[in-house]
Formats: sequence, structure tokens, C-alpha cells
Amino acid sequence: MSAEGKVVSVTGASGYIASWLVKLLLDRGYTVHATVRFLDNPKETQHLLALDGAKGRLSLFEANLTTEGSFDSAVSGCICVFHTASPVTFASVDDPQMELLDPAVKGTLNVLKSAAKVQSLKRVVLTSSLAAVLFCDKLRCGVVDETWFSDPAICEQRKLWYQLSKTLAERAAVNFSKENGLDLVVINPAYVIGPLLQPTLNFTSEAFMRFIETGKEVFADGIYMLVDVRDAATAHILAFEKAEANGRYCIVGDVVRSSEIKMILDKLYPDLGYCLGYKDKCVETKLYCVSKAKAESLGVEFTPLEVSLKDTVESLKEKKFMNL
Repeated sequence: MSAEGKVVSVTGASGYIASWLVKLLLDRGYTVHATVRFLDNPKETQHLLALDGAKGRLSLFEANLTTEGSFDSAVSGCICVFHTASPVTFASVDDPQMELLDPAVKGTLNVLKSAAKVQSLKRVVLTSSLAAVLFCDKLRCGVVDETWFSDPAICEQRKLWYQLSKTLAERAAVNFSKENGLDLVVINPAYVIGPLLQPTLNFTSEAFMRFIETGKEVFADGIYMLVDVRDAATAHILAFEKAEANGRYCIVGDVVRSSEIKMILDKLYPDLGYCLGYKDKCVETKLYCVSKAKAESLGVEFTPLEVSLKDTVESLKEKKFMNL
């Protein structure tokens, strides 16, 4: 579809996935209304304003997830709203309700309430997460797909507050959209890796960098469900552009054990001495996999893991977050 003259909105535009989403939308010719928390913070805005096509086709808006009506101006006149803004952390938090649950759930509803006022709107694309898929009472011994839904009770019992926030936000979005006639498509990315556009180190990139540097696992079981940030961003655009897109899409490039990641890193960066430890370990059979069928039907083509890993490291080095 021709994007020239078409106006879309991206919330949380300074974020990891969202920055790439803004870039790819501009590359396609869209006019983008992008929201950030603080317009006077150059760490949120400068990398966006420097993108090709930004001059003349990118407008920045200040918006707060917990303030109703805050997104009205940003979504006005748009044909699609890409709602990516939501807090991300796997660390313990002092007040899960205030720090994670309210911004995720109330923020999503605030954005959708603004979107529902827009007569030109054709679709909303919501950034959810595989965290809203995996945490249920099903045994991870088969194929995970879009029919899996995380159980809020399990998340709360295990104090998995981020997973709970994404689960409740997606559920709230689906219910609101049904009640208000919004066409909603949900993207559920895995753990995102790949190059950074933003100047700050986001939580997931920092955790993955620590794993590369020290071998400290991000996930206790040593199993990594990964997707390249560029593939995640592209999936969002395809979810809007493909009229037949519907429901939710698990966006997962690879399910691998940490030993497999270390094997690739050892090949790419042999000076990383810590990676030699994998040679003493047997690479076990994967416990489960995630279906790519629906994502591929959307047109998503996944970046090879070796390319994603190399681009991740080179980006972290270029931005001086890592010294190799």
C-alpha cells in the first residue's frame, strides 16, 4: 500500500521497538505523530528527529500514560495508532500497582479512549509480549501459539508483575476494542535483541549485555526466546498494512539455550574467554518451540540469530555501552 500522505501515531516512541517502528514507518513514507514523556529531554527526542524523513513528516507530542486525554492530540487525524508505551522491568519493584500495573492497563485504556474519538482511524496495533502468552498451566512440552494466554492468578501468585501487567493490559485492550468497535491487532514479541537507535540502554538490552559480558543468565532455565528488534517493528507495520490481519501474533525468531548463544558469540568474538565454558556442556534438546505460522502468514521474515547477535554487540560497542 502507498503510505504517502498517510498519518499514523506511535506511543512511547523513544523506546527500543518504537524507535525502530518510527524509523521504518518514515522509510515507507508515512507521516508519524510520535509521543514521548518529555519533549525537553534530548535523550528521548534527538535520535528520532535525526531519522531520515523526520523533517516534515515527524511530529513529536508529549503524553503521559496515566493522564486521560493526554493522547488526544497525537492520535487526531491518524489512520492507525501503534501503542507501544508500557514500563518494562523484570526486577523487583516496591509498588507493582503504581510502577507497572497502572501505567500498563490504565495507560492502554487511555490511549484507546483517545483512539476511539478519531473518525479516520482504521486500526490499533498493540505491543503486548510473549509474557502475556507463556505463563499458564499448560506444560511447555508442545508448540506454543496464539491460543495460549498467561493466567493472571499464576502471575500474581509468583509475583511476576511485568508478566501480569502485559497480560492485564492486553485483556483490557481486547475488551475495550470489542465494546467500542475498534479494529485491534496484538503483537506479542519474544525477548528483543538487535541494534539500538535510542541513546539510552533499555532494560532488556542491558540484561542481555550483562549475559554477554559475564555469562549471567537472563532466564534461570537458560532458555531464550528471541526476536530481532527490526523484525518486531516490521511485524507491527504489517499488522496494520495487511487488511486480513487479526487477533494476536507471536513474534519469535528463535528458541535457544544459552549454550547455543555462547557458541555463536565464541565464533564471532573468540576473545570472549568466558564463552569457552559452553564447550564442556551438552546442548540439550529444546523443551518447546513457538509457532511461526501466523507470523509468517503476516509476511514476517525473521533475521538469522547470528546476524542479530552480531548487530547487538556492534551496536552496544558503537554506543560505548560495551568494551570488547
